[in-house]
Amino acid sequence: MITFTNKLCWITGASSGIGKELAILLAKENAKLIISSHQKEELEEVKSLCLKYTTFCQSVVFDLSDSSEVEAAAQKVISEFGDVYLLINNGGVSQRSFVVDTSVELHRKIMEIDFFSYLILTKAVLPGMLANGEGFIAATSSITGKFGFPLRSAYSAAKHAIQGFFETLRIEMLPHNISITVVYPGRVKTNISLSAVKSDGKPHGTMDPGQEGGISAEKCAVKYLRAIKKKKPEVLIGGKELLPVYIKRFLPRLFFKMVSKIKAT
Repeated sequence: MITFTNKLCWITGASSGIGKELAILLAKENAKLIISSHQKEELEEVKSLCLKYTTFCQSVVFDLSDSSEVEAAAQKVISEFGDVYLLINNGGVSQRSFVVDTSVELHRKIMEIDFFSYLILTKAVLPGMLANGEGFIAATSSITGKFGFPLRSAYSAAKHAIQGFFETLRIEMLPHNISITVVYPGRVKTNISLSAVKSDGKPHGTMDPGQEGGISAEKCAVKYLRAIKKKKPEVLIGGKELLPVYIKRFLPRLFFKMVSKIKAT
């Protein structure tokens, strides 16, 4: 089984939820950790937890919505800590607004956070991985990266973009021993619905019932890391909410009939 002991592993969106749990799991393997988020205080708390298990954990704070900050953070990590062995693109923001009410600017911002930050960081670490002849890259998508969902236009678009980009990258990296894994969580009990943005750009501030009843972030992280180690191209994580993915694939007419009945919440 692959281990990340003493390997440099970088996780974005590590201040809470799935990212936090992934950081702790990797710390328990004695990985050399870089953890990132725009939430400095929360990130420091995660750093303290990780240092109970590993001797190396550095926090790099930056805003995924600002491409210049993302690029600067990537250069900082590489110049100060060396080549990244495992990159987990996990940071992101969800959405709760109708297309007609959502500005182009807000769509762009969500795409910047949920897709372009992944692209920038991935391109930054790739040269080192290619030079070393090995590496791992993971990207957190969503089941809305498999099908559209009301009030999630920009979020779903970004997650679909992740699928297209990283599937292409996986094919290109096959000869170079660089593994690419895309993870599609369903309902996971995190703060994602609380921090989701409304049409005015303000936080949704409500825990969605589906999110509340989802699997724990810890359970999701265990399956997430296992998929990376097994070099799976993709993995769906969740419960019965994953069924529409399979229904769309095998029974598309039934799928479109079902989604027409989804209430916008």
